Amino acid sequence: MKRVTILGSTGSIGRSALNVIARHGDKFRVVGLTAHKNVDLLLRQIEEFKPEVVAVSDERTAHEIKKKVQIPVLQGQEGLCQVASHENSDFVLSAIVGFAGLLPTLSAIKAGKTIGLANKETLVIAGDIVIREARASGSKILPVDSEHSAVLQCLEGRNRRFLRRIILTASGGPFVGKTVEELKYVTPEDALKHPSWNMGKKITVDSATLMNKGLEVIEAHYLFDLEPERIDVLIHPQSIIHSIVEFNDGCSIAQMSVPDMRAAIAYALSYPERIDDVVPPLDLPSIGKLTFESPDLKSFPCLSYAYDALRDGGTMPAVLNAANEVAVASFLDGKIGFNDIPAIIKNTMDSCEKADVEGIEAVIKADDWARNKAQELINYIAVR
Repeated sequence: MKRVTILGSTGSIGRSALNVIARHGDKFRVVGLTAHKNVDLLLRQIEEFKPEVVAVSDERTAHEIKKKVQIPVLQGQEGLCQVASHENSDFVLSAIVGFAGLLPTLSAIKAGKTIGLANKETLVIAGDIVIREARASGSKILPVDSEHSAVLQCLEGRNRRFLRRIILTASGGPFVGKTVEELKYVTPEDALKHPSWNMGKKITVDSATLMNKGLEVIEAHYLFDLEPERIDVLIHPQSIIHSIVEFNDGCSIAQMSVPDMRAAIAYALSYPERIDDVVPPLDLPSIGKLTFESPDLKSFPCLSYAYDALRDGGTMPAVLNAANEVAVASFLDGKIGFNDIPAIIKNTMDSCEKADVEGIEAVIKADDWARNKAQELINYIAVR
């Protein structure tokens, strides 16, 4: 039986993972859970899955939960890291959104855990450090993003020497085909109406700007040790083909399934095996057709900024990610427009002097600087 810890258990990925675990209780046991502030849901999860330990982000939430449970309730960054590295856990699902997931995930890696990585920002902002620590501890990193899981499945058992490139597919979100002028008027409510996937707010907006795909390009670089030129993106609105790998003879292999994150989650949880009936099988006649097109980088420049950050290296991916997190939060709060998101990211990157990443302190410093710079730009927009 695999012993599992879930970082971010009340979020979309965490809930889907617990759905898989609940249906296969003979294969998995929950050891630890962490959450932000969703007390009611976390209490229900504790009652159902009976973890040994939980952690939450702040003291007030921890105090509220301690009054109602008999297990240890840890708090803050230190508490999250302790749960992530708990000695009784084999597998840690990293599903905390954004920069907040970095240090807990790194703690699990240093402890030698197998990681199901849904928090793409961990590799985006500190990829060199993460890969180095994983090699040192023997930690195995299994992707949970549907696209990277698809690449892993297509490459499994094949000689990487013959791999030419990988193609990550993107649904394009709700705004495929819209011009820059049309995007001026979209609202947060519009951006959150994703046509294919049910995700958290931040990731849904990232999908609409194509930044999510940009972050996945950087993540793929580290997961599969590929140069930027060997990682391509195609818009595929049906979200049936999740990635394609192309070999040196011109042949390609694609992974297909319905758009449901439980498929990638279950593959990571059960790897190298598969478990039964995770998602409905494809009904290709009812789907009818699959379409593809190149990304529109004029209307959605965030994807190109991610490639720029990857090529620049150093702290630039951390700057890209931090500026994006701040800009998306401000868009969701109604403080800036949709087209302001890429503008803030570009201006923040242009203002930054790239530095080498020798340790995690450099990443944290770059993240802090970029957040302050992005907020400065947002404040300027707000008073215009």
